Amino acid sequence: MKKFLKRFYLGIILVFLYIPIVVMIVQSFNAGKSRAKWEGFSLRWYAELFQDSSILGALQVTLTVAVLAMIISTVLGTLAAIGIYSMKKRPQSLMMTMTNLPNTMPDIVTGISLMLLFIFTKVERGYLTMLLAHVTFDTPYVILSVMPKLKQMNKHTYEAALDLGATPGYALTHVLIPECKQGIITGAMLAFTLSLDDFTISYFTTSPLVQNLSTLIYSAARKGIKPSMNALSALMFLCLLVLLLIVNRRTAEKN
Repeated sequence: MKKFLKRFYLGIILVFLYIPIVVMIVQSFNAGKSRAKWEGFSLRWYAELFQDSSILGALQVTLTVAVLAMIISTVLGTLAAIGIYSMKKRPQSLMMTMTNLPNTMPDIVTGISLMLLFIFTKVERGYLTMLLAHVTFDTPYVILSVMPKLKQMNKHTYEAALDLGATPGYALTHVLIPECKQGIITGAMLAFTLSLDDFTISYFTTSPLVQNLSTLIYSAARKGIKPSMNALSALMFLCLLVLLLIVNRRTAEKN
């Protein structure tokens, strides 16, 4: 009986979480505009989606920001993780606490803080500020993905490479990075996924002239949701679902 109640409780939670998403995906194939009436299967809204210049522009911004943020944060996060790993125990503990702090703060706090920083430094908000914001919140996740792999390796491997005549740069690229490659890839995919669907931080760090998909959908929702937005949301959900499954699988293999 206890096992049945646990499964029933889990099933109820999953139903409340995913039924709205399933309805949205089904509605994206509805030939009519009405959400209350099924008027037949159609790809009409997907066709309109890819003919909408504002959506395509927002998609371009979303993908380029996500890719650039992933690359920059992966490089910075990997180097930071190696630097933190080489520290002594107390400074390392302090740095890991500081690394975890941005992940525990609400996104709205991070977004407003970055917005105030850009206003104070008189940096015009737009594409560049959005990219910098995404790099800022992606980098700690990369660090946390790489650190476990560094802790699994032999501490003396890097020193042994130096003793055998390797330069620090060669030892970094041929010893340390291959050892934590799985963590780097996991961190990169996680950074891309987080950047792809971020709304709160993007909203506060960009201007109305530069929008990604999440801010575009928010703006459109205030005027009334178009059926093409259902198609867009369905595609975003499927893409993110695939990426998250890949990340979770690599994390499980890593552990």
